[in-house]
Amino acid sequence: MKLKDVLVAKSHRVVTVSAKSSVADAIRTMHAANVGAVMVPHAETCPVGIFTEPDVVRLYAYGDRDFDTLAVEARMTCSVVVGLPSMSVDEALGLMTERRFRHLPVVEDGKLLGLVSIGDLVKAKLDETAQEAQALRAYIAS
Repeated sequence: MKLKDVLVAKSHRVVTVSAKSSVADAIRTMHAANVGAVMVPHAETCPVGIFTEPDVVRLYAYGDRDFDTLAVEARMTCSVVVGLPSMSVDEALGLMTERRFRHLPVVEDGKLLGLVSIGDLVKAKLDETAQEAQALRAYIAS
């Protein structure tokens, strides 16, 4: 199974916030959309960034708590690792586990196609395993 297959099975909608948005606005956006990460396109400091729940926890732990005035741009991750639609789910899971992040933007020809979470990938693997098990049961029964 490839990342393009995972994107077909889920919404292609990517939740974004402006780089100039406050951290508080980004948190509210994540909460309203029930997502753990938002993409930050067209920031001055980098072409695309990502702001995630762990970023919020890190901010709070380091005492950076003025979320209403702190801009997302100041604390987002700029060195975003991306996946290709042709990347296998196993490759993506390995990359995310090795690099210790939970959200992977999927990009093709410089265009953001979607965002997959580690939960999306685990669900895809479970579905694939269930289908294989069903096929084996049917084969044995025939």
